[in-house]
Amino acid sequence: MSEIQDPKSVQDLTGVVQTLLQQTQDKFQTMSDQIIGRIDEMSGRIDDLEKNIGDLMTQAGVEEMEAENKVKEEQGSS
Repeated sequence: MSEIQDPKSVQDLTGVVQTLLQQTQDKFQTMSDQIIGRIDEMSGRIDDLEKNIGDLMTQAGVEEMEAENKVKEEQGSS
């Protein structure tokens, strides 16, 4: 007994599979775009954080130098 496949049902099945594959691809693309967007956002935040840390280190360095200079001045006038 050989099984004869109806061409219409094969076409329907092919269409369903193609639709599912397209929907899956669209979902993955959306997720990929969201992930890339979040990575870009985090990159910007890290850049800001690095800048703020650099600014704080610069301020701390300036304050340390001012304190050292003040101590030297006080020692020199004693």
